[in-house]
Amino acid sequence: MSTITIRIDPETKKRMRKYSHINWSEVARKAILEKLRELERRNVAEALLLNERLRRKAPEGWDSAEVIRSWRRRR
Repeated sequence: MSTITIRIDPETKKRMRKYSHINWSEVARKAILEKLRELERRNVAEALLLNERLRRKAPEGWDSAEVIRSWRRRR
């Protein structure tokens, strides 16, 4: 496992000491993982929105199956 260092102000450290039974490393790990999940969900949502903006609607009466058949006949 890798190690990271975070800096907190003295008042926060003092308050954390009151709850010494809490595994603060685990709290930080969970917060980091949750933030990563949030960012990854946002990236997927942004990709979906971008895809929807770029996607063009087919012209009225356009039949994709017929286009595929015509390309296959040309081979």
